[in-house]
Amino acid sequence: MRARAGPSLTAGVGRILVALLASVLLLFIAFPLAALLLHTPPNTLWSSLQTQSATSALTLSLQTTTATLVLTLIFGTPTAYLLARSQFPGKRIVDSLVDLPIVVPPAVAGVALLLAFGRQGILGPTLNNMGIHLSFSTPAVVLAQLFVACPFYVRSARSGFLAVERTLEDASTTLGYGGWGTFRRITVPLAFPSLVSGAVLTWARALGEFGATIMFAGNLMGVTQTMPLAVYLSLESGDLDGAVALSVVLVLISLAVSLAVRLIHD
Repeated sequence: MRARAGPSLTAGVGRILVALLASVLLLFIAFPLAALLLHTPPNTLWSSLQTQSATSALTLSLQTTTATLVLTLIFGTPTAYLLARSQFPGKRIVDSLVDLPIVVPPAVAGVALLLAFGRQGILGPTLNNMGIHLSFSTPAVVLAQLFVACPFYVRSARSGFLAVERTLEDASTTLGYGGWGTFRRITVPLAFPSLVSGAVLTWARALGEFGATIMFAGNLMGVTQTMPLAVYLSLESGDLDGAVALSVVLVLISLAVSLAVRLIHD
């Protein structure tokens, strides 16, 4: 009996230590968010959200993130399917390239976009001759969001396509369905949870984008000022209530997105 007490005691101490460490991390995450939510009374938050700058930032964010999501679905779905189903030289390089915006600092992404599509960038003179001025415009916001957010969809969609049994797709082909018919009737429905969760994460990442947007699109109210930029400007101008109000909205949206992704996968 005494010989068994030692390991049992050690296991009990280990579980307590794990619980304490986990509690510290959870408290570290929850405490600042609770401080944000409890800082301002609800009526003050509501009045702050009704200001012109807040409504403009909210409207612009919804418009640009919707456009970003549509573009991600159009271009990201074929890319994810290609990476999941095809073998070609340089595939690892392409795979790494798709992941790169996730690890590149957003400010660096903004500078890269500016040097590529800005008026003095590589494509700047060509775009200027065509009457297209991307930098510091609403389309620049969409491009910045697309650059940093689309990898989240591609990663999730690729995993979803990989999880689909090839035998089911082959059976669909033998039954007379072509490539598009098989993709639409078999592949997409089976990979649908991964596609939806990837789309939700992409939209949420686009909504919270700050660094690339401010570098490439600037901070112009009604033109390029999204919600994260409006939070920054409110703090800079001393409007703490306005910054808190927009921050609370972003936190609640992020929480809803997180719960939605988990419900989809469960």
